[in-house]
Amino acid sequence: MADLRNKVAVVTGASRGVGKGIAEGLAEAGATVYVTGRSWDDSASPRERTVNATAAAVDALGGIGIPVRIDHDDDGAVRALFERVEREQGRLDVLVNNAYKIPDPPIWEGGFWEHGLSAWDDQCGVGLRGHYVASVYGAPLMVRQNSGLIVNISSRGGAQYVFSVAYGVGKAGVDRMAKDMAVELEPHHVAALSLWPSSVRTEFIVDAVACGEHKIDPRVSESPRFTGRCVAALAMDPDVMEKSGGVYLVKKLAEEYRFSDLDD
Repeated sequence: MADLRNKVAVVTGASRGVGKGIAEGLAEAGATVYVTGRSWDDSASPRERTVNATAAAVDALGGIGIPVRIDHDDDGAVRALFERVEREQGRLDVLVNNAYKIPDPPIWEGGFWEHGLSAWDDQCGVGLRGHYVASVYGAPLMVRQNSGLIVNISSRGGAQYVFSVAYGVGKAGVDRMAKDMAVELEPHHVAALSLWPSSVRTEFIVDAVACGEHKIDPRVSESPRFTGRCVAALAMDPDVMEKSGGVYLVKKLAEEYRFSDLDD
C-alpha cells in the first residue's frame, strides 16, 4: 500500500479543529507535516489547542511534526513559511488550506446588516484570501517538481445558506478558487480540489454545544481526523489528477477510498 513517508505537507490553521485532524490523518501515513497557527506553547508538555501540541500528536502517530507560529493575515510571514519548507525539505507534496478566523462573537443568526463589517474581513480574509496567498507561495514548489496536491477546506456553505452571508461567500470563493487553480495547474500535474466535511466535532462546536449555543447530532457527526484520513487518501491516490477541480464530500470519498472514522 502506498504511504506518505518522505512526503512533505503544510496544513494551515492546525492548532485545533479540522486542521489538527488533517495533520493527524497525514501523520498516520508517515508524512512530514508543517502545522501552522497562532496558538503557541513551547513548554515541555504543550497545552492543547496549540501548534506545538498538534506537532507532538503528529510525532506520536508516526509522522514528523514541525510547528510554525504564524498569522495568515501576514503575507510576509506566509512567504517565509514556504521559503523555510523549500530550504529544509526541498519539496512540497501537499498543501491544505484550512486556516479560518471565526468572528468574535460567533455569528449564529441575524441579518448581515447587524453583524458588522468585521464579519466579512474575518471570514473572507484568512478564510479566503489567506488560502490564495498560501497557494501563491506553495504552488511554485509543486510546479517545479511536476507533482503535488492543493486541498481547500470548505463546506456546504459554498452551495447553500449556512450561518451568514459572509460565511457563504467565503466558502463559495474557496470552491471556485480550487476549480480555477486546477485549470492553471493541470499542465504541471498538480491537483487542486475542495473538500466539504459534514458536521464535525471540533473543539469550537463541542464548546458551543456545552454552552447551549449550538446543537449537533453525535450519530451523524464526524471527528476532525475523518477529514485528515480523506486528505491522506487523496495524497496517496496515483490518479488524483482525475479529481482536480472538483468539490467533494468527505463522507462520499470515504466510500470510494474505504477509510473510516475513529469510532467507526
